[in-house]
Amino acid sequence: MRKAALSLLCLALSGAASSLSWGPAAWSQPARAVATRAKTPVVVELFTAQGCSSCGKANQLAADLSKREGVLALTYSVDYWDYLGWKDTFAKPDFAERQRAYAKKFALRDVPTPQIVVGGRVQASGTKAEAVEDLVKSAERTSVNAPDMEFIGKTRVAVGSGPSPRGGGGEVWLVRYDPREQDIAIKRGDNKGQTLIHRNVVRELVRLGPWAGKPKLYRLPTAIGADPDLETVILLQGAKGGRILGVLETPKLER
Repeated sequence: MRKAALSLLCLALSGAASSLSWGPAAWSQPARAVATRAKTPVVVELFTAQGCSSCGKANQLAADLSKREGVLALTYSVDYWDYLGWKDTFAKPDFAERQRAYAKKFALRDVPTPQIVVGGRVQASGTKAEAVEDLVKSAERTSVNAPDMEFIGKTRVAVGSGPSPRGGGGEVWLVRYDPREQDIAIKRGDNKGQTLIHRNVVRELVRLGPWAGKPKLYRLPTAIGADPDLETVILLQGAKGGRILGVLETPKLER
């Protein structure tokens, strides 16, 4: 029923009824990318900084997790360590704001660095590899009843129906990240002389709008810099740092 509702939404709002297909042939249509019914990946979010002396191992941990099947590891560089003498090359205030939303949701007194959040549900220090591994394994065993989600061409995304989270509903986020491994040589600050590994570095984070459990269509913003090497993912999660309810990645045939 959820898929039927999403299909009707796409038919009504996309103006492309004649080309809509949910079968295997849909993957051959360049103008439409259809969501798969694969298991929702476990989203692992690392909040790190190049000026943080304890973040190197966490960066490596996130890089290792990014290679794991069924895991989507995202690296957010925060800017509040820049005052120590080294300006993080990837940091944006929006990433720190996302971390602060999690800190409030988890009732933390402050934002820890490095921090890893798994599925928007639980968190641990990025320096504690065993604790993070336990959280990821637990998330892998947890079933997520995700709403149907579908890219409509290159400019819109549709999110289907499902239970709306209590306490504010849900939010739809666009994340663009660089899947390439990047080694950054640090020339000042606490990590001076070190080279830190980075992978799946988030370069753009945009809130597309609220979601209240009913099918809805969202317009995608124009890509910043139009970097063809960036991957796009849509996250549906509870409002203000809530649990992640659904993930839509760019189909492999379009990567």
